[in-house]
Amino acid sequence: MTAKLFPTSLVGSYPQPEWLIDRAKLAGRFPPRVRAKELWRVAPEFLDQAQDDATLIAIRDQERAGLDIITDGEMRRESYSNRFATALDGVDMENHGTALDRSGHPNPVPRVVGRIQRRHAVETRDVAFLRANTDRKIKITVPGPFTMAQQAQNDFYKDEAEMAHDYAIAVNAEIRDLFAAGADYVQVDEPYMQARPDKARAYGLAALDRALEGIEGQTAVHICFGYAAIIHARPTGYSFLPELCKCRVRQISIETAQTNLDTSVLKNFSDQTIILGVIDLANHKVETPEIVAGRIRRALPHIDPARIILAPDCGMKYLPRDVAFGKMRAMVEGAAIVRREVTGEA
Repeated sequence: MTAKLFPTSLVGSYPQPEWLIDRAKLAGRFPPRVRAKELWRVAPEFLDQAQDDATLIAIRDQERAGLDIITDGEMRRESYSNRFATALDGVDMENHGTALDRSGHPNPVPRVVGRIQRRHAVETRDVAFLRANTDRKIKITVPGPFTMAQQAQNDFYKDEAEMAHDYAIAVNAEIRDLFAAGADYVQVDEPYMQARPDKARAYGLAALDRALEGIEGQTAVHICFGYAAIIHARPTGYSFLPELCKCRVRQISIETAQTNLDTSVLKNFSDQTIILGVIDLANHKVETPEIVAGRIRRALPHIDPARIILAPDCGMKYLPRDVAFGKMRAMVEGAAIVRREVTGEA
């Protein structure tokens, strides 16, 4: 039996329920780099159970929409990176640092005062819970070493490259445990490679390769222009993308919908699978399946269809839930249109 053409998935996040987190406060600030426990609406003693319930909602919504690869929706996170980054040794949890966000604004960040080390697995229970509650393929996400290094104040290491290397060792250990816990795919989120391409070339790519060293499972890297709800100015092309064609990662997640990206850049990738962003998160209008199909067709002259996975451009965290669900359905139906055109099968 051949693999299904144009399988669908999320990049990672799905909207958290209003009863779980204060979405107005979440949307009114930059994504937290340190813990922001004040955002949760549920008392601490009930929070784990509430997050489990919200994860079940995210799983069922993805299944009802028809997605092929299911995530946990990142229901347990205030942001994509802070939960893992603040669980590591070497970080002063009482006195935060400051670093410029990709928008140029200062944001509280972990202050690194000692060697970065992973003291325990952070997301293995998330994977086990996800695995126990769906029979479809599953994906979990972790923040990348370069991005975490950019989202930290370095008060210990001689330079950022050394700090990123130790973050990479911690991520590598986490990825191994995530696959052991049942993940089919592990995605490393590295948005700051696009935001700071010179540093990414200098040491970020080496850190990413170290994070993936010896990993046998299916790995992905997500590189983007930032959440559309927060970063409104979007260039028409990537400042850092072809460099990834020689790294260890097996899948590369990129935006094409919000930027109307010139998809000829995909010719640079001869082996890796492309997670093709075909859902625009910059507005709340739900695309028609035909619009999504048109975005898929734009890539086909430049890449083997068998190497495409479809997804939104970025995380759906900031969308209303009904809009996010509608966009997922449009993505699944758009995939079916192009699948019929290419194979003659639904």
